[in-house]
Amino acid sequence: MGKIILGIVADDFSGGSDAASFLAKQGIKTYLYNGIPGEEHQVDGDNIAVVIALKTRTEEKNKAVSESLEAFRWLKDHGATQLYSKYCSTFDSTKEGNIGPIIDGVLELYNIHYTILAPALPVNGRIVKDGQLIVNGVPLNETHMKHHPLTPMWDSDIASLIEPQGKYPSLNISHEQLELSNDEIMSIIEDFGKDKAHFYIIPDYIEEKHAQKIIELFGDLPLLTGGSGLMTELGRKYSSEHSETEIYRSSTTGKAIVLAGSCSVATLQQIEEFQKLNKPSFRIDPFLLADGTQTKEMLWEQIQASEEDEVLVYSSDKPENVKEAQKVGREKVSQLLEQTTAFLAKNAVANGYNRIIVAGGETSGAVTKTLGYNSYLVGDSIDPGVPIMVPTQNQDIRLVLKSGNFGDKDFFVKAANMTKGDSLD
Repeated sequence: MGKIILGIVADDFSGGSDAASFLAKQGIKTYLYNGIPGEEHQVDGDNIAVVIALKTRTEEKNKAVSESLEAFRWLKDHGATQLYSKYCSTFDSTKEGNIGPIIDGVLELYNIHYTILAPALPVNGRIVKDGQLIVNGVPLNETHMKHHPLTPMWDSDIASLIEPQGKYPSLNISHEQLELSNDEIMSIIEDFGKDKAHFYIIPDYIEEKHAQKIIELFGDLPLLTGGSGLMTELGRKYSSEHSETEIYRSSTTGKAIVLAGSCSVATLQQIEEFQKLNKPSFRIDPFLLADGTQTKEMLWEQIQASEEDEVLVYSSDKPENVKEAQKVGREKVSQLLEQTTAFLAKNAVANGYNRIIVAGGETSGAVTKTLGYNSYLVGDSIDPGVPIMVPTQNQDIRLVLKSGNFGDKDFFVKAANMTKGDSLD
């Protein structure tokens, strides 16, 4: 077992891989687990980070807290010296939780006096100014998150968002106060917390200089919480303290297959850009699947007949066409597409396709489930928040999973190029 310098528990897999990618970019050897690892999983090396991705964002509160605390205990039992509770940069939660109750559980379990709430991710347009969470210049509760079906955001003030779900008071540290000396800021904090069992600090975070100050002030706390915005600066802190750092090699031998299921505008543009290279692309047609005139076996035969090393297979389509296809039966269509994609992914890996690039949350879930990988080493990022992952169970494979809206229009092209190598030496 290696030495874990940072143990992170994320509320979903994409959030976990997002956080892991920023750490890996700073040369921190980073493991990502899909769920709490069993004892058969051993992390190798010193000064490593471990990210455990759960599915607690919208889970029932008590279950989410229980699973999160179990994950934090695993990290502490395996020597983690610092903990991090990772949630979305839009602070996705209801008035009941789950962000506040999970944080409170860790504070109380390990008798930690206070922590910070830092959801900001300026590189993706999320900032905290005067305690308000602002997304691309718009207060959180005036964005589309206001109408989110599971976690509607009723306020943009982080203190107001945490107040009904957390047990403890909050202290805002403004960007003007961040200009004070460390001693002056710590004096404010000590004065606020002297009569309190636990409390939260909400620092402004508008630009990267604020991340530097936040880590300078709070980087040694036993528990940090937030989005992935602090990961770069936290990674720099650890890489400066430990000379032995590395970015895991992201290239491999073998062919590449792109499996696209998202119907987002970004993914449709990425498909179009890949097709400009005149490489083989095959469309999974839900109508043809439903009536049996196209089968997953037929698609695989077409892929095998291709002489190119990089192929694209997609079910992505314009929204109006998707609605038309769903007239066959939404669940039926979804099941057919997921089964077909999973079948193609499994056959691809068995036949020398070592570079698997997947677009879409449900498609990614179907692929990872059929491949059976649940622990990864994290390599370079294709675009911010989308890393190349190396399954520890098969280190010849390079897996890229992206949500539909992520990535520039040349994402598939870049992913294929960055994962391509002449040898595994």
